[in-house]
Amino acid sequence: MAGNRKTPDLASLRAPLDVARLRSALTSAESGAFYTRLDVVDETGSTNADLLAVAGTGADRRALLAEFQSGGRGRHSRTWNGVPGAQVIVSVLLRLPGCPLRDLGWLPLIAGIATVDAVRSVGGVPAQLKWPNDVLVGGRKLAGILVEVASTSPEPVAVVGVGVNVTLTAEELPVPTATSLLLEDAGDLDRTLLAETLLAAFADRIRAWARAGWNTAGPAAAYRERCGTIGQQVRAVLPGDTELRGLAVDVDDQGRLVIRPDGAGDTVAVAAGDITHLRPA
Repeated sequence: MAGNRKTPDLASLRAPLDVARLRSALTSAESGAFYTRLDVVDETGSTNADLLAVAGTGADRRALLAEFQSGGRGRHSRTWNGVPGAQVIVSVLLRLPGCPLRDLGWLPLIAGIATVDAVRSVGGVPAQLKWPNDVLVGGRKLAGILVEVASTSPEPVAVVGVGVNVTLTAEELPVPTATSLLLEDAGDLDRTLLAETLLAAFADRIRAWARAGWNTAGPAAAYRERCGTIGQQVRAVLPGDTELRGLAVDVDDQGRLVIRPDGAGDTVAVAAGDITHLRPA
């Protein structure tokens, strides 16, 4: 963790998101209008839950941002709350006609790619992906992603949620293993710019995936380039509380982490599990 050279003006850095600027950039005809609607609320329990509640109305490509959320959830229903004005908290409701159900697991990975690209571009920090969808800087968690499927028929409908720590101080971190763009001495802490860049990157990735007929080769190649887990010795706690240790050697076209176990044995493709980085190979 880099630490800052001077005391930041948090009140200024935590100015409200510029909703007019976001709408102009992301929902106007001039922008290509991937998003049909974009809203910013001061507070909510969960942006994911709010969009899941309207998924049955036919809404599509709708983005919701919150200055603060009091009931956010991460993977395995872990609590994830915000600090007012200190994070980018955003969810997107998507309908994915024609996308095979088996490939919905790529949504959090694609969101991870977009998030890494956005924080690298805006903040200039060396972010990487920890499989499957945590964004790390120097081994500390900068952002998390949660995808929830609203329905699978007649077409897949999902909500993609992203939370990025922007101006959290060391005292405000939820856990000691977290970090923020502020603590990593990011070059720019403009939350509106970060939200705009992230949402635009995500839109580009989804459009490209759809144009490719939902082929996963493109997302897989992009993910591998940004994945810091590949090349690490890892411990995987798998469903059923079984444990696997070995070298992470790849992420396959199905989004699974490929591990070469310690000792003898063929590689194992892990579709779900908690991964701990142990040391570089």
